[in-house]
Parts: sequence; C-alpha cells; structure tokens
Amino acid sequence: MNTQIKLSVSTLNVQECVDWVMSPETGGIDVFIGTVRNATKGKAVVRLEFEAYDKMAIAEMEKITQQALTNWPIQRILIHHRTGVLQIGEVPVVIAVAAAHRDAAFEACRYIIDTLKQTVPIWKKEIFEDGEVWVAAHP
Repeated sequence: MNTQIKLSVSTLNVQECVDWVMSPETGGIDVFIGTVRNATKGKAVVRLEFEAYDKMAIAEMEKITQQALTNWPIQRILIHHRTGVLQIGEVPVVIAVAAAHRDAAFEACRYIIDTLKQTVPIWKKEIFEDGEVWVAAHP
C-alpha cells in the first residue's frame, strides 16, 4: 500500500506522518502542514470548525492520490485531515509525499493540496471575535 488517507477528529501527529512515508528508496520527502492561524484578512480568529462529507471526501482524496501517482514517480503519499473544533496553532491537514527525487515530491505535494482545496467536500467555519463565517476548506 503506497497511500494513506485519513479523516479524524483526533490530533494529527506530523512525525508519524513523515515516518510512514519514509523508506530506503526515498530521496526526497515534501510535507505540507496546514496550521490554524490567529488572523484572516486582519480579523482576529478565535478557532476553526471543520466539517466533511466523510465518504465523499475520502473518495476524492483517493482520486487525487491516484492522479498524483500517475503524473509523478511517487513512492508514497499520505493525506490526513482533521474535522471538528481546532484552536490556534493546531494542525488541520498534513500531506506527505515521498519520491526518489525532490522535484517529483515537491510538484506532487503542491498538486495534492491545491486539488484538495478545490474538490474535496471539507468545509471550514472561521470563528472571529466578532462573528463567524463558513468558507471552503483551505482558501
């Protein structure tokens, strides 16, 4: 198995994600770690709330990983995404891509996060000091 996809309400462990994609054949690992920041467009963020249509989200992430495996010589791909309430500094998404060469890992990782943002049914509610708003998962 060269892919691992997970939706979880539990804290994501970045080191475990990196460890899972490592192998003796790997020459480069690219990791994207999305974090909850304390402000958006000058407004103070209190927390984020993520919701997903789980079955469809996992199917879309599987489709994205298969496209990446087809387009680049990738050895392993991991996508982990949180749902539920996340506080400032917490990690809602980790994408790790391992390849023999760094260019493939960089390009595939960028493709995966960009495509995930466009196609995967995960929604984010930003809770500000003065209200809240629903937005796409990773604008």
